[in-house]
Amino acid sequence: MTPQIDSDGRLRHLLTLDGLPKEMICRMLDRAGQIRDTALGRTQRRHSLDGTTICTLFFEPSTRTRSSFHIAAQRLGADVLNVDASTSSTRKGETARDTLRNLEAMGVRGFVVRHAEDGAVATLAGEAGEGTTLVNAGDGTSAHPTQGLLDALTLRQAKGADFSKLKVLIVGDVKHSRVARSDLHALRALGTGEIRVCGPSALLPDDATLAGCTIGNDFDAMLEGVDAVMMLRLQRERMEEGLVSSLEDYHRQYGLSAQRLSRAAKDAVVLHPGPINRGVEITDEVADGPQSLVLRQVSNGVAIRMAVLEMLLG
Repeated sequence: MTPQIDSDGRLRHLLTLDGLPKEMICRMLDRAGQIRDTALGRTQRRHSLDGTTICTLFFEPSTRTRSSFHIAAQRLGADVLNVDASTSSTRKGETARDTLRNLEAMGVRGFVVRHAEDGAVATLAGEAGEGTTLVNAGDGTSAHPTQGLLDALTLRQAKGADFSKLKVLIVGDVKHSRVARSDLHALRALGTGEIRVCGPSALLPDDATLAGCTIGNDFDAMLEGVDAVMMLRLQRERMEEGLVSSLEDYHRQYGLSAQRLSRAAKDAVVLHPGPINRGVEITDEVADGPQSLVLRQVSNGVAIRMAVLEMLLG
């Protein structure tokens, strides 16, 4: 049993998708699909978390993820407390553990935590009291499980539930991407037929992260016949580290244009976790084009996060 699953096989925390059974992942995807109308505000909010207080405890800045969790919790009837650690007592020297414990003492039951350090959310989960649950909203380069789930949901809506028929290509800075790792965990769990990974050698991990994947540096060749292209954000600090020579060179080799996309399957779809560096990872024509599912990913994020919070706290 992983620490996030209790002795009864129930999900207590969501820290990573790595090792989660396919059935549990599918249950979250199914639930998100069922409540998507509520997630988008088309139907009245649910009351499954009435009286529950959820805290978004972010030690790193975020717009989409924090807003998405906030809306998700509210549409389940929860009270939401947003704590920005950069302006909280952690600046006075308080540890993350003490911040968690003090908020627990105020009756907070659920914590959505983002942190810059690998494993930081799992460490906090180990410190949490009985009845407290944590959701990893992104830690270091390790995991971003709800992003992996919403990407899987978006892909399933577009291509159907049988992932064994799919060829999926992940492109860009996989080495430093928690999104890529969670996407890989989800794609493997769902039995994806072929997973391809493409990027500059300096931005590809040299550990077990890419086990079982087809790996290459030639973007044009790797695009041939794929059903989905999952683009990753290029973090500009990679240029400062000398891992990328220039944004122009990166775009020339790994930027997705409409011409390049024509090498993929005719009905291929394009995903990107955002924020998009337009003209670097992807052109406007593709980002705003008919094959782009970027905004659907954003809307699915609310539904997935509702499903996760309901499973953990409902």
